[in-house]
Amino acid sequence: MGHSIFDDASRDRAAWNAGKKVGTKRPFTQKQIWAVRFFLDRERRVRDRALFDLAIDSKLRGCDLVKIKIRDVVAGPEIRTRAIVIQQKTGRPVQFEITSDVRASLLAWLERRRGSIEDYVFPSRADHTRHMSTRQYARLVDEWLAAIGLRPEEYGTHSLRRTKASMIYRATGNIRAIQILLGHSKIENTVRYLGVDVEDALLLAERTEI
Repeated sequence: MGHSIFDDASRDRAAWNAGKKVGTKRPFTQKQIWAVRFFLDRERRVRDRALFDLAIDSKLRGCDLVKIKIRDVVAGPEIRTRAIVIQQKTGRPVQFEITSDVRASLLAWLERRRGSIEDYVFPSRADHTRHMSTRQYARLVDEWLAAIGLRPEEYGTHSLRRTKASMIYRATGNIRAIQILLGHSKIENTVRYLGVDVEDALLLAERTEI
């Protein structure tokens, strides 16, 4: 929607995306994942390590990740091997795996964090009864990126959501599986999300001998 030249609110105001690279953020490589983990472990940032690991495994949007409660990932004294959450954007449930290394980092954080099963795994700094904001999450990710020399213009919170999905797709070529894991309602959304193109399709076809 345009603005009149007489609209004071539109004068001398830069566009929201001025000077920014807009578009899909890159997924992390395995080497970059190791680099972030090394940095967080070296700095003894137990919470951030758990947040980073859970973001990779869950493949959730930031708004869903920060709202995870302890009961979502804990069963008795142990961390669940699988969890399920309701997505804010679609209202649909999505399941995800919690691998052994991620269970270990989550357990280390929850032992330090304590709290009841109804508390958020990652509480707000200002009010521990509320969850971490998506803005705080994004700031943390930017800090991790800077620590290992990555550009925030190319990587961000969505990189964590895309990382494992992209790795699974490259290994299997199974779009339907990725659709389920990401909680997409339409497979066309998954195709666009992964950036699947003709070259990808041809590479998959070339691997198939008949």
